[in-house]
Amino acid sequence: MIPGGWMAWTFPVALFFWIIASLLVLFTILAIRFPEVPRRGILRIETTRGDRLFISLLGSAFICLGWLLLAGPPLWWALGLCAIYAAAVFRWV
Repeated sequence: MIPGGWMAWTFPVALFFWIIASLLVLFTILAIRFPEVPRRGILRIETTRGDRLFISLLGSAFICLGWLLLAGPPLWWALGLCAIYAAAVFRWV
């Protein structure tokens, strides 16, 4: 068995992890530069930017899994739904 051969490191996979890492760095810089007060949204829980990022990433994973179950690949339409969902989470949660 080839070390590290258990995962297909394709460009889309590497891009996905690069984007997640970049978001974490960006949100850390934003938290340091522009501290925020937690707010209550429609879920009636206090959330910060990082909480809303986590909720949007988790929800997007479920949207993509559901899309794969019901419609199969490709995931371009699911990606659009994820963007709309993330925008809604950052606006109203």
